[in-house]
Amino acid sequence: MAEKEEVKLLGIWASPFSRRIEMALKLKGIAYDYVEESLDNKSPLLLALNPIHKKVPVLVHNGKAILESHVVLEYIDETWKHNPILPQDPYDRSKARFFAKLVDEQIFNAGFVSMTKAEQQGREDLAEQTRELITYLEKELVGKDFLGGKSVGFLDLVAGSMIPFCLERGWEGMGLQVITDDKFPEYKRWVKNLEKVESVTDCIPPKEKHIEHMNFMVGRFRSS
Repeated sequence: MAEKEEVKLLGIWASPFSRRIEMALKLKGIAYDYVEESLDNKSPLLLALNPIHKKVPVLVHNGKAILESHVVLEYIDETWKHNPILPQDPYDRSKARFFAKLVDEQIFNAGFVSMTKAEQQGREDLAEQTRELITYLEKELVGKDFLGGKSVGFLDLVAGSMIPFCLERGWEGMGLQVITDDKFPEYKRWVKNLEKVESVTDCIPPKEKHIEHMNFMVGRFRSS
Protein backbone atom coordinates (compact mmCIF):
# COMPACT_ATOMS: atom_id res chain seq x y z
CA MET A 1 0.00 0.00 0.00
CA ALA A 2 1.33 3.44 -0.93
CA GLU A 3 2.42 5.60 1.97
CA LYS A 4 0.04 8.46 2.70
CA GLU A 5 1.24 11.85 1.49
CA GLU A 6 1.60 14.75 3.90
CA VAL A 7 -0.12 17.84 2.53
CA LYS A 8 -0.45 20.78 4.89
CA LEU A 9 -1.35 24.40 4.19
CA LEU A 10 -0.45 27.29 6.47
CA GLY A 11 -2.75 30.20 5.73
CA ILE A 12 -4.91 33.03 7.01
CA TRP A 13 -8.66 32.85 6.52
CA ALA A 14 -8.94 36.34 4.99
CA SER A 15 -5.90 36.11 2.71
CA PRO A 16 -6.59 35.78 -1.02
CA PHE A 17 -3.10 34.35 -1.37
CA SER A 18 -3.86 31.35 0.83
CA ARG A 19 -7.51 31.00 -0.18
CA ARG A 20 -6.51 30.46 -3.82
CA ILE A 21 -4.30 27.55 -2.73
CA GLU A 22 -7.25 25.96 -0.94
CA MET A 23 -9.32 26.40 -4.09
CA ALA A 24 -6.66 24.61 -6.14
CA LEU A 25 -6.37 21.74 -3.67
CA LYS A 26 -10.14 21.30 -3.66
CA LEU A 27 -10.33 21.45 -7.47
CA LYS A 28 -7.74 18.68 -7.58
CA GLY A 29 -9.47 16.69 -4.84
CA ILE A 30 -6.33 16.63 -2.68
CA ALA A 31 -6.79 15.94 1.01
CA TYR A 32 -4.87 18.41 3.18
CA ASP A 33 -4.55 19.70 6.72
CA TYR A 34 -5.08 23.40 7.27
CA VAL A 35 -3.20 25.45 9.88
CA GLU A 36 -4.59 28.93 10.60
CA GLU A 37 -1.91 31.56 11.18
CA SER A 38 -2.13 35.05 12.67
CA LEU A 39 -0.75 38.33 11.32
CA ASP A 40 0.31 39.39 14.81
CA ASN A 41 1.36 36.08 16.31
CA LYS A 42 3.14 34.04 13.65
CA SER A 43 3.79 30.49 14.71
CA PRO A 44 7.30 29.04 15.15
CA LEU A 45 6.38 26.60 12.37
CA LEU A 46 5.66 29.41 9.90
CA LEU A 47 8.84 31.27 10.83
CA ALA A 48 10.85 28.07 10.40
CA LEU A 49 9.29 27.16 7.05
CA ASN A 50 9.38 30.69 5.56
CA PRO A 51 12.18 32.53 7.41
CA ILE A 52 12.77 35.03 4.56
CA HIS A 53 9.30 36.52 4.07
CA LYS A 54 7.51 35.10 7.13
CA LYS A 55 4.25 35.07 5.15
CA VAL A 56 1.47 32.70 4.13
CA PRO A 57 0.72 30.65 2.19
CA VAL A 58 3.12 27.83 2.85
CA LEU A 59 2.36 24.43 1.37
CA VAL A 60 4.12 21.53 3.04
CA HIS A 61 4.32 18.41 0.88
CA ASN A 62 6.03 15.40 2.41
CA GLY A 63 8.17 17.63 4.61
CA LYS A 64 9.13 20.13 1.90
CA ALA A 65 7.94 23.74 2.07
CA ILE A 66 6.74 25.47 -1.11
CA LEU A 67 6.37 29.27 -0.89
CA GLU A 68 4.69 32.14 -2.80
CA SER A 69 1.19 31.53 -4.10
CA HIS A 70 1.93 31.50 -7.85
CA VAL A 71 4.78 29.06 -7.27
CA VAL A 72 2.57 26.91 -5.03
CA LEU A 73 -0.20 26.80 -7.65
CA GLU A 74 2.24 25.68 -10.32
CA TYR A 75 3.74 23.10 -7.95
CA ILE A 76 0.28 21.68 -7.25
CA ASP A 77 -0.45 21.49 -10.97
CA GLU A 78 2.84 19.77 -11.78
CA THR A 79 2.63 17.33 -8.86
CA TRP A 80 -1.00 16.29 -9.27
CA LYS A 81 -1.56 16.36 -13.02
CA HIS A 82 -5.29 15.55 -13.08
CA ASN A 83 -7.73 18.47 -13.48
CA PRO A 84 -5.01 20.77 -14.90
CA ILE A 85 -5.06 24.38 -13.72
CA LEU A 86 -2.51 26.02 -16.01
CA PRO A 87 -3.30 26.21 -19.74
CA GLN A 88 -1.68 23.45 -21.78
CA ASP A 89 -0.77 25.76 -24.66
CA PRO A 90 2.55 27.60 -24.00
CA TYR A 91 1.23 30.95 -25.26
CA ASP A 92 -1.95 30.73 -23.19
CA ARG A 93 0.15 29.72 -20.19
CA SER A 94 2.40 32.75 -20.62
CA LYS A 95 -0.67 35.03 -20.80
CA ALA A 96 -2.14 33.52 -17.65
CA ARG A 97 1.12 34.14 -15.79
CA PHE A 98 1.33 37.70 -17.11
CA PHE A 99 -2.20 38.60 -16.05
CA ALA A 100 -1.73 36.91 -12.68
CA LYS A 101 1.20 39.25 -12.00
CA LEU A 102 -0.96 42.18 -13.14
CA VAL A 103 -3.58 41.20 -10.56
CA ASP A 104 -1.25 40.61 -7.62
CA GLU A 105 1.08 43.52 -8.29
CA GLN A 106 -0.61 46.37 -10.14
CA ILE A 107 -4.29 45.84 -9.32
CA PHE A 108 -3.60 44.97 -5.68
CA ASN A 109 -1.21 47.90 -5.22
CA ALA A 110 -3.40 50.52 -6.93
CA GLY A 111 -6.69 49.06 -5.71
CA PHE A 112 -5.77 48.55 -2.09
CA VAL A 113 -2.24 49.31 -0.84
CA SER A 114 -2.05 52.83 -2.33
CA MET A 115 -5.77 53.41 -1.88
CA THR A 116 -5.61 52.86 1.88
CA LYS A 117 -3.11 55.71 2.25
CA ALA A 118 -4.87 58.19 -0.02
CA GLU A 119 -7.43 60.87 0.81
CA GLN A 120 -10.87 60.84 -0.85
CA GLN A 121 -9.87 62.42 -4.18
CA GLY A 122 -6.77 60.26 -4.34
CA ARG A 123 -8.90 57.18 -3.77
CA GLU A 124 -11.19 58.16 -6.65
CA ASP A 125 -8.15 58.58 -8.92
CA LEU A 126 -6.79 55.19 -7.86
CA ALA A 127 -10.23 53.63 -8.37
CA GLU A 128 -10.19 54.87 -11.97
CA GLN A 129 -6.67 53.52 -12.43
CA THR A 130 -7.85 50.17 -11.07
CA ARG A 131 -10.81 50.15 -13.46
CA GLU A 132 -8.44 50.66 -16.39
CA LEU A 133 -6.39 47.66 -15.28
CA ILE A 134 -9.46 45.45 -14.77
CA THR A 135 -10.58 46.37 -18.30
CA TYR A 136 -7.81 44.06 -19.57
CA LEU A 137 -9.44 41.16 -17.73
CA GLU A 138 -12.84 42.24 -19.04
CA LYS A 139 -11.54 41.88 -22.59
CA GLU A 140 -10.04 38.46 -21.82
CA LEU A 141 -13.44 37.19 -20.65
CA VAL A 142 -15.33 37.87 -23.89
CA GLY A 143 -16.74 34.59 -25.18
CA LYS A 144 -15.48 32.60 -22.17
CA ASP A 145 -17.13 31.14 -19.09
CA PHE A 146 -13.91 31.59 -17.12
CA LEU A 147 -10.52 33.19 -17.63
CA GLY A 148 -9.31 29.61 -18.04
CA GLY A 149 -11.87 28.96 -20.79
CA LYS A 150 -14.59 26.41 -20.09
CA SER A 151 -13.35 25.59 -16.59
CA VAL A 152 -11.70 27.32 -13.65
CA GLY A 153 -7.97 27.73 -14.14
CA PHE A 154 -4.85 29.36 -12.73
CA LEU A 155 -5.86 32.94 -13.55
CA ASP A 156 -9.39 32.42 -12.22
CA LEU A 157 -7.94 31.33 -8.88
CA VAL A 158 -5.58 34.30 -8.70
CA ALA A 159 -7.99 36.98 -9.93
CA GLY A 160 -11.07 35.47 -8.27
CA SER A 161 -9.53 35.20 -4.82
CA MET A 162 -8.14 38.74 -5.12
CA ILE A 163 -10.72 40.96 -6.81
CA PRO A 164 -14.35 39.90 -6.21
CA PHE A 165 -13.75 37.97 -3.00
CA CYS A 166 -11.29 40.38 -1.36
CA LEU A 167 -10.75 43.81 -2.94
CA GLU A 168 -14.44 44.43 -3.63
CA ARG A 169 -15.09 43.91 0.06
CA GLY A 170 -12.37 46.39 0.93
CA TRP A 171 -13.90 48.92 -1.46
CA GLU A 172 -17.31 48.37 0.07
CA GLY A 173 -15.85 49.14 3.48
CA MET A 174 -14.31 52.34 2.07
CA GLY A 175 -17.59 53.37 0.45
CA LEU A 176 -16.24 53.01 -3.10
CA GLN A 177 -17.94 51.38 -6.07
CA VAL A 178 -15.10 50.50 -8.41
CA ILE A 179 -16.78 47.88 -10.61
CA THR A 180 -20.24 48.50 -12.07
CA ASP A 181 -22.56 46.25 -14.09
CA ASP A 182 -22.71 48.59 -17.07
CA LYS A 183 -18.93 48.96 -17.51
CA PHE A 184 -17.95 45.40 -16.62
CA PRO A 185 -20.68 42.99 -17.79
CA GLU A 186 -18.23 40.21 -18.64
CA TYR A 187 -16.59 40.49 -15.23
CA LYS A 188 -19.96 40.36 -13.46
CA ARG A 189 -20.95 37.27 -15.49
CA TRP A 190 -17.62 35.64 -14.61
CA VAL A 191 -18.14 36.25 -10.88
CA LYS A 192 -21.56 34.60 -11.09
CA ASN A 193 -19.95 31.62 -12.81
CA LEU A 194 -17.31 31.38 -10.07
CA GLU A 195 -20.04 31.41 -7.43
CA LYS A 196 -21.45 28.22 -8.98
CA VAL A 197 -18.20 26.29 -8.50
CA GLU A 198 -18.24 24.47 -5.16
CA SER A 199 -14.44 24.27 -4.88
CA VAL A 200 -14.37 28.07 -5.11
CA THR A 201 -17.35 28.93 -2.91
CA ASP A 202 -16.09 26.62 -0.15
CA CYS A 203 -13.07 28.90 0.17
CA ILE A 204 -14.70 32.34 0.03
CA PRO A 205 -14.46 34.12 3.41
CA PRO A 206 -17.75 35.12 5.11
CA LYS A 207 -18.63 38.51 3.63
CA GLU A 208 -19.46 40.66 6.68
CA LYS A 209 -16.58 39.30 8.71
CA HIS A 210 -14.28 39.85 5.74
CA ILE A 211 -15.41 43.48 5.30
CA GLU A 212 -14.58 44.09 8.97
CA HIS A 213 -11.15 42.55 8.45
CA MET A 214 -10.53 44.67 5.34
CA ASN A 215 -11.48 47.81 7.30
CA PHE A 216 -8.93 46.76 9.92
CA MET A 217 -6.31 46.30 7.18
CA VAL A 218 -7.07 49.76 5.78
CA GLY A 219 -6.18 51.25 9.16
CA ARG A 220 -3.11 49.07 9.44
CA PHE A 221 -1.76 50.06 6.01
CA ARG A 222 -2.61 53.71 6.59
CA SER A 223 -0.63 53.87 9.81
CA SER A 224 2.36 51.98 8.45
